Amino acid sequence: MKILSEQNQGKTVNEICCDYGISQPTFYKWKSKYGFMEHETSVYKLPSIKKIITEVLTVGQHYFYTLHIKDSTLSNHHPNLVSIHGLRTPPQHLGEIIDLIHPDDISFVQEAELMTIEKIKEIGFQHMMHLKSSYCFRMRTASGAYEMIHHQSLHTLKSEEGRLLEAVNIHTNIQHLTGKNNYYVVVSGVGGRNDFHQMHWKQSLTASPQICGLSKREIEVVALLAKGHTTEEISEKLHISRHTVRTHRKNILHKAQCKNSSEIISMAFKQGYI
Repeated sequence: MKILSEQNQGKTVNEICCDYGISQPTFYKWKSKYGFMEHETSVYKLPSIKKIITEVLTVGQHYFYTLHIKDSTLSNHHPNLVSIHGLRTPPQHLGEIIDLIHPDDISFVQEAELMTIEKIKEIGFQHMMHLKSSYCFRMRTASGAYEMIHHQSLHTLKSEEGRLLEAVNIHTNIQHLTGKNNYYVVVSGVGGRNDFHQMHWKQSLTASPQICGLSKREIEVVALLAKGHTTEEISEKLHISRHTVRTHRKNILHKAQCKNSSEIISMAFKQGYI
């Protein structure tokens, strides 16, 4: 998205591609896809970041930041961002975040963003404030090693015309759950929407893993388990009995061949359910 910022006005396409290490076809794809993200004046805003975080999965060390689409600047940094990555100061631009991504994962991240936009376009841009995208990639940490990060993005500010202005990105270190990326991209509903769309990046050399066949309701239960909710809380949120929740959990354990909730959560990340 930084390729569309005002600081690049006047540059040739070739110069911009050289600056950001992308191909010209990728540039034109990003430019066409993100046309709806250009800045406007009148805006609609979602609730505070604290409330937004309740909608996402944070099963390990995590941080968040706000991305301003117009110029790719960052704000509202969670303090863990600096400590997890061993930085001296919080990054001010998206490019500094991109620099932390494993070079071999950059192509996937670019394509994952395009896949996300295509799916949101299919669902309808009018619903984008109630959709969350997620996928995984490796980032350099304070130790110097690259570890698996679960990336989630929620749209938080849009113009009166429906153009995206801001997003909150949440990164969670899931190296303790899995170090393998199966290249799934998920677009799911938040704030009352129950969308669930799972896409696999076919260009990856990793074959799509065997999916254990969870139902949509079982996936919802897994997501709530990952957020740390109890059986009673899941019952209340999904408007089902506690007995039904326990039945779903039993079926999930059987289908996924897991022994406990921790193994369920690990399986869910590996198979791209969350």
